[in-house]
Amino acid sequence: MTTLLNTLYITTPDAYLRLEGETVCVMIDDQKKMQVPLHHIGSLVLFDHVMLSPALLGRCAEDGRSVVWLDRAGHFRARLEGPVSGNILLRQAQHRAAESPEITMNLARYFIVGKLRNTRQILVRAARETDNEDDRAALLEAAHYIGLYIRKLPMIHELDTLRGYEGDAASRYFAVLPLLIKPTSRELFPFAGRNRRPPRDRFNALISFLYALVLSDCRAALETIGLDPQLGYLHVVRPGRPALALDLLEEFRSPLADRLALTLINRGQLTATDFDEKEGGAVLLNDEGRKTVITAWQTRKQETLRHRILETEIGIGLLPQIQARLLARYLRGDVEHYIPFLTR
Repeated sequence: MTTLLNTLYITTPDAYLRLEGETVCVMIDDQKKMQVPLHHIGSLVLFDHVMLSPALLGRCAEDGRSVVWLDRAGHFRARLEGPVSGNILLRQAQHRAAESPEITMNLARYFIVGKLRNTRQILVRAARETDNEDDRAALLEAAHYIGLYIRKLPMIHELDTLRGYEGDAASRYFAVLPLLIKPTSRELFPFAGRNRRPPRDRFNALISFLYALVLSDCRAALETIGLDPQLGYLHVVRPGRPALALDLLEEFRSPLADRLALTLINRGQLTATDFDEKEGGAVLLNDEGRKTVITAWQTRKQETLRHRILETEIGIGLLPQIQARLLARYLRGDVEHYIPFLTR
């Protein structure tokens, strides 16, 4: 198992990164604030207005080290890519699969099964842990209906119907998700349903930011394996949209992003001072809030769990890489089924 290389996140506006020998220097107001050995960095994720020297950009492209630019809210702006990686035969298999209605339907179903199984598991676990009988009943009811959706998925043979079931199940999940927030924090983090672009409350701002971080890792994993992140199966293909990365993200939304969001809130690691409210109602994490979330995300990625398929302990940060490899094996015809990541 390869060691997980670190991702360097830069959140300070107007920071400047330059190459100094075999290190990356982070300059802020013409002062050196950080110096990191280049070989310790697997990728760079830059928020808002962060600049890189031409020498550092060229070295990252040469080494195949990804550089991703996100806006303040964590939405994707651009990505630096070096030479195309991976075997052309794998990409040909990916395109052939996209032309097959049967394979496309199978993959879309696998991604949704993974998402719904993981969301249901979170609700069942929360129902076991709560002392509030009304909350427990609401959580178990939502878990029951999501279980019904899961059982119906094998009988669905149209993508639009499949997407409709996924949307209905997601609505039930988000309707009870506030019950996982401690009562003392619910006033500070009100949540009446999913909204985005821009998020209208602190909880939506937080999970949108985390989804963007996980999506970046999913896209990097697919590119590392040699797959085209824009050619997906569940999500509609559109120019500039990483449809396959969004497909892969579905398995990780609740076990990685939502769980971490709830942990940060329930432990009091985020407060109102970590968010900015803009004119028009938009709510975004500010610099301090982003630093807190990114630090927690990097720590979480270093934790380990036992993978159901590999039957071995792996770092959580490697999960997108593992699933991308399993997807590549399915597309090549090496295995009969793609098995999504399922949390315990």
